[in-house]
Amino acid sequence: MTHNPIDIASPGESESNHSDHPIGWKTYFGFSTDHKVIGIQYLVTTFIFFLIAGLFSMIIRGELITPQSDLVDRPLYNGLFTMHGTMMIFLWIIPSLVGLANYLVPLMIGARDMAFPSLNAIAFWIIPPAGLLLLVSFLLPSGTAQAGWWSYPPLSIQNPSGHLINGEFVWIFSIFLLGISSILGGINFVTTIVRMRAPGMTFFRMPIFVWTVLSAQLLQLFCLPALTGAAILLFFDLTFGTSFFNPFQEGSPILYQHLFWFYSHPAVYVMVLPAFGIFSEIIPAFARKPLFGYKTVAIASIGIALVSSLVWVHHMFASGTPGWMRMLFMFTTMLVAVPTGIKVFAWTATLWKGKLRLETPMLFALGGVVMFVFAGITGVMLGSTPFDLHVNNTYFVVGHFHYVVFGTVTMAIFAAIYFWFPKITGRMYIEGWGQVHFWLTFIGANLTFFPMHPLGLQGMVRRVSSYNPQYMEWNIVASLGSFLLGMATLPFIFNIVDSWLRGKKASDNPWRATGLEWTTSSPPPVENFEEIPVVTSGPYGYGKSK
Repeated sequence: MTHNPIDIASPGESESNHSDHPIGWKTYFGFSTDHKVIGIQYLVTTFIFFLIAGLFSMIIRGELITPQSDLVDRPLYNGLFTMHGTMMIFLWIIPSLVGLANYLVPLMIGARDMAFPSLNAIAFWIIPPAGLLLLVSFLLPSGTAQAGWWSYPPLSIQNPSGHLINGEFVWIFSIFLLGISSILGGINFVTTIVRMRAPGMTFFRMPIFVWTVLSAQLLQLFCLPALTGAAILLFFDLTFGTSFFNPFQEGSPILYQHLFWFYSHPAVYVMVLPAFGIFSEIIPAFARKPLFGYKTVAIASIGIALVSSLVWVHHMFASGTPGWMRMLFMFTTMLVAVPTGIKVFAWTATLWKGKLRLETPMLFALGGVVMFVFAGITGVMLGSTPFDLHVNNTYFVVGHFHYVVFGTVTMAIFAAIYFWFPKITGRMYIEGWGQVHFWLTFIGANLTFFPMHPLGLQGMVRRVSSYNPQYMEWNIVASLGSFLLGMATLPFIFNIVDSWLRGKKASDNPWRATGLEWTTSSPPPVENFEEIPVVTSGPYGYGKSK
């Protein structure tokens, strides 16, 4: 038995009442305004891009398994790492988290849908053509973009082929489209959370996942226009010969770096904050304890969003940044560790003396927390100006970044998929295959990304297809780890597809978790609740054993 600290006056659910209006598979290929359909459309579409970007990374690591450039030619190699980074960030991590939030937030706050359903659908349908444009750019005579996912000028505004429609042109246009999609999504999420909560659902009765989505989307709305504007100006420099960022015509490439990182560092927290929310939902459910320090964790989410908007210059310590600016942004970078540390402490305290159940969602959550702690340690190191100058542009930075975006965020996404899979599909996944997926992923990720740290300390620079043979041993380990990591997705795909088609039927709340999403049927009915629930007590908590 469990105790749910929320009393609901009109729950509108039954213990095993599955939806009376099942959604046909054809619905997912059309323009639906149901937030649940759109959430699944996001998840499936972005996972396809994840597989493609992962294939690119395996080709990159195949090239780096030997010191010589002997697998692909260098322009193609440059295009592969540009597309890998771009697709993993803008077509996998950010939109997949938007997909999860799309599905869950209305259910968690007791709403029937998002505030602007049509706008929600439009935001999704911008993504597939933007992603396809990036892939089609490989077929252009000039080849795909080769300036990296950050697209620094003056490299990004060079056009030696002379073609008007070149790889960089397509990259800029795609990023512009994806930026518009994210802005539309941000408006929708903030409005939904602020205006559409169920009666009695005060801010301090919201789930932590909702708090983190709100924090992340506020960051999107505040910071993303800078990147969108930078993309437009970069497009003018490339296409019309303007000189906003062209140093040979008195433009300022440093200005582009400021505009780019003003968004792209907070974008790390746009990705990480919902991952923190996922950990905060799963860990209490499988520890059978309430989340320790709920209000503090909620406030820390807003604190991370505020401080993270003031740290972007630490990416530019090696760009001729004045000394006073280096010291200021070194301080703000260190400061963001405070609200982040509060969350880690809360998870640890929640686990302490809990009745742990190490099922697949919990394994991915714990694995993500462990890898985040390591990423946090190296992040504080990189926030120190002297150390950052030493390892700038080396594989140390690549290793740190991948411990964040894969080790933390992608692990959290997998944890969320397993945790809410019964609610989304009405079916249970196969636990054994889930655990195989976790261990292959956890081992493969550490084998891939840990060796990048000693490589960086030894001086190996990133974005090269050939290197000094002294770096070969660690590169072999990293490449073998990447192949294992690629294979780790196979049991996941089999498990999800097979379970969705013919898995064991799930009860409405197989984890004995708490929260409004678990009070409705699995899968939920079209309008989520038979009656809008009324929350009469709180704060929002988690089940605990009696």
